[in-house]
Amino acid sequence: MRMILVFICSLALGLVNASGQETQPTKEKKKAAPTRQAQPGKPARKPAQAGRPTTAAPGKPVQAGKTKAAAKPTEAGKPSEYGKARGAAKATPAARPAETGKPRAAAKATPTGKAATAGKPGASPPPAAGGKPGKPGAAGVAAGKPFKPQHFNVASKGKPNPAKAPAVKFQQNERIQGSQNWQGANYQVFRNYKSEWHDKGWWRSHYPRVVFVFGGWYYWNAGYWFPAWGYAPNAYYFYNGPIYGYHGMPPDQVIANVQAALQQQGYYQGDVDGLLGPLTRDAIANYQRDHGLYVTSAIDQPTLQSLGMA
Repeated sequence: MRMILVFICSLALGLVNASGQETQPTKEKKKAAPTRQAQPGKPARKPAQAGRPTTAAPGKPVQAGKTKAAAKPTEAGKPSEYGKARGAAKATPAARPAETGKPRAAAKATPTGKAATAGKPGASPPPAAGGKPGKPGAAGVAAGKPFKPQHFNVASKGKPNPAKAPAVKFQQNERIQGSQNWQGANYQVFRNYKSEWHDKGWWRSHYPRVVFVFGGWYYWNAGYWFPAWGYAPNAYYFYNGPIYGYHGMPPDQVIANVQAALQQQGYYQGDVDGLLGPLTRDAIANYQRDHGLYVTSAIDQPTLQSLGMA
């Protein structure tokens, strides 16, 4: 009986020891499992990846020590198309001035001040009235397209509207301002002119042809019309100076034809009324300036030749 008890106890102890030995490796296996995970700052257990940091290793850049794309001198190593500027190498329209040195279409002025021949060689425009132009030709400029003389119905028997043609006051021996600078035989009549006061008998005895136009009397001499100061009391004169006698017509018809010719060329915008008022004189001055003539603001022979009227 004792022997049986001893055997049972020995068997029980043996079983206890065997179970203790089997459970201990399992615990070690469970404890060893975490060692397979990558620890911070330590490489993995596999020797194959030694010297190569894992992608999850903190503190080190991914793929450290190995430059895949950087190993080649790619665009990161040097700027793309080094030495050449992309886009900026081609000058855009804003990068360069448009047509530098060439006038634009805005250089063409309006009819009242446009330069028909300004800017062309030999057509240097003169300054204001009384100044000297470049060097006009012998007769100013070549004659333009022929202008056929016409007869206009103008009310020249009465006095004009002072707003259109203000009256000029008489001054004894008054000369035309700036005329001393107008050179050439065609301007001699302007250089020599001076206003004189005489009665009707004196004018009739010296100049047989005297006409009445717009409240004043004008005498004919050497191809020009002049105001006959003192011919009649209360006479009205809107201009004090010579008027070129176009086709021998009276002053009002000469002025009306000049207005019509300037209208055709866009210089005169007023009515064809036969009055040599400020508007007409400005149009004449603009035309003379644009065509290289002396700016007389008057109806002279070179201007009519340029207009094709003489």
